[in-house]
Formats: sequence, structure tokens, C-alpha cells
Amino acid sequence: MASRNQAGTEIVHHDSLHNTRPEKGEELSPSSPDTEPDIVRDHGTKAWMQVLGAFFVFFNTWGVTDAYGAYQTFYVAGTLFSASSSSISWIGSTQSSILLVLGLITGPLYDMGHFRLLIYTGSFLIIVGQMMLSLCHQYYQVMLAQAVCIGLGAGLVFIPGVTILSEYFDERIELANGLAAAGSGVGGIIYPIMVHKMVVQVGFGWCVRAMGLIMLVTLLVQVVVFRDRPRPTKKSRREVIDWTAFRDPAYVVFILGGIVTSISLNIPNFYVQTYAIQYQITSGEFGFYLLSVITAGSVCGRICLNALAGKIGPFNVLFLSILICGALSFALINLHSMAGMVVIVIIYGFFSGAFISLPPPCFVKLSPRQDQVGTRMGMGYAAMVAGNLVGTPIAGAIQDHRGFHSMWIFAGVMSIGGGVIMFISRGFQGGWQLWRKV
Repeated sequence: MASRNQAGTEIVHHDSLHNTRPEKGEELSPSSPDTEPDIVRDHGTKAWMQVLGAFFVFFNTWGVTDAYGAYQTFYVAGTLFSASSSSISWIGSTQSSILLVLGLITGPLYDMGHFRLLIYTGSFLIIVGQMMLSLCHQYYQVMLAQAVCIGLGAGLVFIPGVTILSEYFDERIELANGLAAAGSGVGGIIYPIMVHKMVVQVGFGWCVRAMGLIMLVTLLVQVVVFRDRPRPTKKSRREVIDWTAFRDPAYVVFILGGIVTSISLNIPNFYVQTYAIQYQITSGEFGFYLLSVITAGSVCGRICLNALAGKIGPFNVLFLSILICGALSFALINLHSMAGMVVIVIIYGFFSGAFISLPPPCFVKLSPRQDQVGTRMGMGYAAMVAGNLVGTPIAGAIQDHRGFHSMWIFAGVMSIGGGVIMFISRGFQGGWQLWRKV
């Protein structure tokens, strides 16, 4: 069965893809010992075990990058090394940017059937980088271990660990992605608290090693539960870039919106703790827990918003959530109330989680065929590196020279701009009627 979206792109329904024999010139992917050609999608223990595995993928990829604000606060204090706020933020932005840009490689490799190679190699690099970080005492060492090595490992596991859900879910893909993406929120709660508490009690090195032990256990869980489905893959060489995607206006505009949104989305995560502590908005040690408060809100948001997306469409929920994040960034200007700060960061965390959990189901809908999902998702995330890499360093430079208030204005303007562009993509994908499910 096939249909066409508003852009005229032919969309082949997933159920037909997964119940056909390989065509001539195609073979089943050898990446998994699982050999059954058919499976009841959206149901079954095996399908939900993939959600568990994807949960720990998010836990050890975006959960780690979401926790960087706690490292930022620690590094700015100068206990480990001396560097400006803007320079320190390059560590976190480089780490998440490497995670995204590797999608150009991991997407096609996943579509070619190299799922387990990516998962094993990436998990190994995450552990190696974490252990090397525990030995660091200089800026360049932290950059190599935390940004480069962990970023490479996270980049190798992320696209395969998320894309595999599209092999097991159709109608409930938004819910499955929401439950999986909650893993990054849980990681973003646990890891910052460990940094704040354990650095004082046992030192930076042993704190990082303890976090590495948690990573090791959870990465082993995902290795055990993942079961990649055999699927038809062409014997011909798979292109790294699907050039046909650039003829789809919905896809192109969606990527542009993702780039603009990526500039702003991590700014509160990186700087809200430092802002609250320097301006004495929060009392006692509570300021050090604001990042965990944000990510606690995002856990609820990624589940609830994805469930809502199953009812009204992921594009609708995504653009509205990004617009709300922009408004909340403006609300941080001249804020002096502790209660107000807590309310804003909880709501911000709730809606910002949509940008982590909803792009994967959007990419599935933006891919005409199942065997293009990994490649198109990888291309999209790689393009977003442009915004993700420079956003927080620019914010740090603004904060160093113009203060926090100018930085929040910058974050708000970019987020609202990203939301507007996402709305345009939504129009190309599903039409301009406001109440249509897209």
C-alpha cells in the first residue's frame, strides 16, 4: 500500500514492508541471530524489551550530555583547571555535536545491517572515555576524554539504538520513543547529583569512576536485550547521504528548524545553575540541583508529550513545545524568586524534552521507506550539529561580555524562531489546517 503526503512524496506503509519477501538483488540483514521474518508489531515482550534497551541508550548518550551543566559548574570553579565559561562550554557542545554528526555514518551502517558492531564499539568507547576522564587534570585532557571519546561512543550507539524501535512499532511509535527518551531524563537526574555530592566526598576521579560503573552495567543491559530484525538490504553500496531527501520540502525545513532550535535548547541546561548561584536566587545548596529539576521535568514531558503526539501528531506537539521553551527563556530575565525559578525550570524541562523524544518519530514519517529511516535520521541529526556546536559557546560569550539577561534573550529568540520553522515543516508534511493530526 502507498499514499502521498502534501509534498507529493510517496509513502510506503510499514506493515507492507515487513511482510514481503526480499526482492531480487536483496538479502536479509545478517546482523542478528533473530531469523523470523514476521512479528506482531506494537505488541509483545520482544518489542518492549527494545524500548528498555533504547531507554539505556538515551540514559548513556543524551543523559550524559544533559548532565554536562553539573560539570560546567564544577569546572568554572577552577578546582580542576582554569578556563573561561565560554571555553568550558565547548567541551559539552563538542561532545553532543560529535554524537549528532556521527549519524552520517551510523545511519547508513545501520541500514546495511551492522547494528551490533555499532552497539558494541560505541559502548566500549563510552566506558573508556569515562575512565580516562577520571585521570584528567588539564583542559585538553578533559576535551579529549569527555568530548571526543565519550562523544564518539555515544554517537555510535544513538542512531541504531533509537532507529531499532521503528522495526517493532507502527501505531505506538511515539509512545515507545517517549518511554525510551525518558532514559536521558533519568540520566540527567542521577549524574548531576553524583557530580555535586561525590566530588566533595571522594574527589573528582572516584566520582567519575562510580558513574562509569553505572554506565557499564546499563550498557550491558542494552547489549543483552537488543534484537535487530532481519530485513531486506540491497547488495549495492549504500550511500551515506540520501540526496532525494533534499527534494522533500518538509524534510529540508524540518532540518533547518532543528538547527535553529539546537542553538538555544541546551543554554538553560548549561547555565541555569550558575545563574541561580551567582545571583543568589536559590538558598543553600539547592542551586546545584536545578539541572536535576529540569531533567526530572523532562522525564514526565517525554512520556506525556509523546503520548499526546500519538493522538494529535508529533509535528504538532514538537513545534508548540519549542515555542513554549522560547517563552520560558524570556521568563528567566530579572528573575529573583526561588519559587519562580523552580516553576520555570520544571516547565522548561517538561517541554524541552520533546526535542529529544519527538524527532525520531518525525524522521520515521519523513522517510518514504523503512530502509531509509536510519540514513535520513542520521543526516538530520548531523545537520543539527551546526546549531548544537556553537549555541552554548555563543551563549557563554554573551554572558561573559553582556551578562545573563542578554543571554536569556538570545536563547528565547532562537527557540521561538526554531518553533516557527518547525511549524512550516509541519505544514509541508501534513497540510496547513491547524487542527489536522500531523
